[in-house]
Amino acid sequence: MSEFGKVAVLMGGPSSEREISFLSGNAVLAALKSLGIDAHAFDPAARSVYELKHDGFDRVFIALHGRFGEDGTVQGALEVLGIPYTGSGVMASALAMDKWRTKLTWLASGIPTPRYRIVDAATDWWSIVAELGLPVIVKPSREGSTIGITRVDKVDHGELAGAYAAAAKHDDLVIVEEFVSGTELTTSILDDRALPLIRIEAPQGNYDYHHKYFSDETKYFCPCGIDTGLEREIQQQSLDAFRIVGCSGWGRLDLILMANGRWSFLEVNTCPGMTGHSLVPMAAKQAGISFAELCVEILRSAHVG
Repeated sequence: MSEFGKVAVLMGGPSSEREISFLSGNAVLAALKSLGIDAHAFDPAARSVYELKHDGFDRVFIALHGRFGEDGTVQGALEVLGIPYTGSGVMASALAMDKWRTKLTWLASGIPTPRYRIVDAATDWWSIVAELGLPVIVKPSREGSTIGITRVDKVDHGELAGAYAAAAKHDDLVIVEEFVSGTELTTSILDDRALPLIRIEAPQGNYDYHHKYFSDETKYFCPCGIDTGLEREIQQQSLDAFRIVGCSGWGRLDLILMANGRWSFLEVNTCPGMTGHSLVPMAAKQAGISFAELCVEILRSAHVG
């Protein structure tokens, strides 16, 4: 494992997903160390990323989630330093972090995604209901881990305005999206191939922050149980959706499979979780790839630009 040199596992960071990033980063760090890789924890909220060059790191495993870690910012800094890093590049990271602009790209390319509207405090909420129906999902455009998201089922007492205010605390760009009912699926991407799909069943259909990371009530099925031919179709379009945004290396796409057999992509994650409840390691295991092997494969794909 000397091929990798001295490796920094970036974790923590200043985003609202700092807690989860430490869980991911420490899991990756332990896996790399177990294989004899010279890996070290590095928290860019505590130290300047420019110390990476000074301290002689040869490559970086990005285990940061949310802003600064997934939005192209740290990727740009690492490119300036000339240090290879895991995951997507600057442009794809920035685009994928922005759910609105990802949708614009997908819609222009024929990738199905739920209808939506960008809103602000002056929006006529009744016009939103008339256009998108109920329920709707209100969320910050540039956050992850379901932070700031509200499902709105009725609008009798200012529920949409309240949901907008909750989302706007996290981002000044807020999106209202039609609620698409169906089976929740996720596609993990690793080195230009789609891993087995995972079907998610959360309590009351609420796959929120708690149920995503800390609850043992959420159920995951891999194999996902859908028709094999349909799974292959979804995997292929997942790869298309991933590439269209410009993503590379590894990532994860979330989608809904509707009762009519069609599906709709919700978002793409360029630095998914690597915790005990995380989906990419689960899909990799189904494909015969251990957690340590997964970490090494991701690390091996590190690049500059």
